[in-house]
Amino acid sequence: MSADILELRGLCVTYGDVAALSEVDLTVAPGEVLALLGPSGSGKSTLLHTVAGFHTPQAGEVLINGRRVSSPTSSVPPERRELAMVFQNYALWPHLSALDTVAYPARRRGQGRTQARAEALKILELLNVGHLAGRHPAELSGGEQQRVGLARALARQASLYLFDEPTAHLDSHVRGVFLAELVTRQRDTGAAAVYAAHDAEETLGLADRVALLAHGRVIQVGTPQQVYREPVDELAARLTGPVSVLRSPGGSARVLVRPEWAALDGELAGRVIEVWFRGPHSDYVLDTDQGQLLVREPGPPRHQRGTQVTWRLAHSWALGESQPATAEPPTGQLPGQTPSRVAVPE
Repeated sequence: MSADILELRGLCVTYGDVAALSEVDLTVAPGEVLALLGPSGSGKSTLLHTVAGFHTPQAGEVLINGRRVSSPTSSVPPERRELAMVFQNYALWPHLSALDTVAYPARRRGQGRTQARAEALKILELLNVGHLAGRHPAELSGGEQQRVGLARALARQASLYLFDEPTAHLDSHVRGVFLAELVTRQRDTGAAAVYAAHDAEETLGLADRVALLAHGRVIQVGTPQQVYREPVDELAARLTGPVSVLRSPGGSARVLVRPEWAALDGELAGRVIEVWFRGPHSDYVLDTDQGQLLVREPGPPRHQRGTQVTWRLAHSWALGESQPATAEPPTGQLPGQTPSRVAVPE
């Protein structure tokens, strides 16, 4: 019997003639958080929905706790799988209060109404929404609805949790609180989790391992540090954060440079062509002999556009043969900028 909570073997899913997932092989160990990072349309939601039992694969299989639950010829119904899911769009029942929504999994296990509701209230209180137990979804904010959705998932007492971009509709100040609660509660249960997102910073901060998806394929799997510092190609690099791709001095090789790997004031020359103040730090785009370079330093800007400056490089990563950067343009890419130069974050 497999020691992994979740195992995907050669998973392929198509919508008509379109391949949504192609030959996906992944495992998730007990207590592990595996994050799926990729642009819209990369297959993240399809993968989660196939694991949950909402899609049937055209090839391959899904195993949960060593038990095959999906294949082209057989499928265990979603409600009989040892998992719980938190949806991007909350998916709360409009006719049920928050308390009865969270009590529902226990009622399905055969618990009486009084005991199920008492357990549900404890979970809601853990997530700081116990005072909203009597409210219906229409009376809750987006952040409150998402906490109720998380509470319902926790009440399922599953060995595997699936999170489909649960912070996509949350304000930034609510997102951090929700993520902290999500990870804390998941680790308290000792369950495994698969978390789909398109925000690199969010993903790298909560995952034990990260699987990068593009065009329905897994292009790299590793720890957050590995996929950030050692991407397999340019596309993988751009999925995990802002980058510059420079030409090596005296050669045709290209190297990856993260904004914090370079600094102003050094032995190399450049000209400031863009400046952004981000609050805790400032971003500069420099025009250099090696290409456009994004440099980040703490504090307000020290230089204006058009200023001649010097810079230095503390670290770089040699890129292998790059995948075409067509998964999705990096957020904040400069107008007219080619994908092989510098991607500027929001």
